[in-house]
Amino acid sequence: MKEPRSKHPPGLLQPSRRDLLQSWCVGFGGVALADLLHGQGLAAPPAAAHPLAARQPHFKPRAKRIIFLFMHGGPSHIDLFDPKPELQKNDGKKPPFQRTRVQFASRGNLLASPWKFRKTGKNGIPMSELWQHLPEVSDELCMIHSLCDQNVAHGGACMKLSTGSDSLLRPSMGSWVSYGLGTENNNLPSFITLCPTSLHGGVDNFGTAFLPSIHQGVPLGTPGYPNSLMKNAGFEFLDNSFRSKGQQQAQLRYLKRLNEKHLESTGPNSDLEARIASFEMAFRMQQAAPEALDYASESRETLELYGMNDPQTENFGKMCLMARRFAERDVRFIQLSHAHTLPFNNEQWDQHTHIKKGHEINVAQIDKPITGLIKDLKRRGLLDDTLVLWGGEFGRTPTSQKGKMETIGRDHHPDGFTMWMAGAGV
Repeated sequence: MKEPRSKHPPGLLQPSRRDLLQSWCVGFGGVALADLLHGQGLAAPPAAAHPLAARQPHFKPRAKRIIFLFMHGGPSHIDLFDPKPELQKNDGKKPPFQRTRVQFASRGNLLASPWKFRKTGKNGIPMSELWQHLPEVSDELCMIHSLCDQNVAHGGACMKLSTGSDSLLRPSMGSWVSYGLGTENNNLPSFITLCPTSLHGGVDNFGTAFLPSIHQGVPLGTPGYPNSLMKNAGFEFLDNSFRSKGQQQAQLRYLKRLNEKHLESTGPNSDLEARIASFEMAFRMQQAAPEALDYASESRETLELYGMNDPQTENFGKMCLMARRFAERDVRFIQLSHAHTLPFNNEQWDQHTHIKKGHEINVAQIDKPITGLIKDLKRRGLLDDTLVLWGGEFGRTPTSQKGKMETIGRDHHPDGFTMWMAGAGV
């Protein structure tokens, strides 16, 4: 009699990794779940790495994590970091250059900045007088004055900044970092976004697109429209007061058996695997997340450093403090979004009108907290391997937006604007 024909190619002495996973009735989600059960002493060691396991890079990196300070709405670079002497001289005159073909709103004549500039730090980085605290850490900053984009609308520009594309659904920056590098803390998400925008791309700005959903940003706090709030911010559905730890472990064992039966017929299933990984993460977060969010142990001096003793800076100060606490717990990507709010209350960066009043409010809200964040990271040794990035989706025009002089503002300006970085050796 002929022996039964092997399903493996001739000369292959062992089944492939995929065959093993399928024949053993576990996809990668089952492997992740087995890892969790093993950690609880309920299963054998896993056969493969967790999808968020830290990965070895091609070369030794300086940065281990990123804190992105996103100023939603478009801060005016020429009123914050880019002094323009010729603009001051020619205030009110017609522009000597050809206007861009695509404009978001009607534009008027040249508009000088209402604020004076001065050189700061040993390197003489220019900053407007709006900044009262940031000059204290000026020498930690690396200014990038060469940013440009082609999209003049908030939605497309936000998506371009967050994902690299304004026309295709692509993974967000934080998701790519999570996917490429994994995490060094399996008890917290690798990508956390504080008070993310609900406008101009919404969840796609921190989504995964075609990457596994385990790498999606986990939102905390009230979305930034009409205002971003960190009060009572916490992870949703974290507390399980209906089930004991032992009962949850029994549920996970049962879930694993169901997963095995399903995968017997389907083989590896990325959607199911991501779902299993999220269950696993939620179980571990029940202890790790509340501790990370609880800043009761922080000293009074630290709270004051972030401006949490002042109603004007308290909200963004808490966001910056949470960013530091997540950073020291090795969360890979932390994003903070400053409010993009209704035009009539001026607490927003999209100042087509009232730019003087609006920018005064905005800078006052973020100046001390950001300065405190950089100082705190440095004194704890975290600034050496944490990259801090500040900026918005575009800048604002050197011309005014047509209107009354007392309510004058600036239009969107993707043709040239400024962002800055700090830390990680920059």
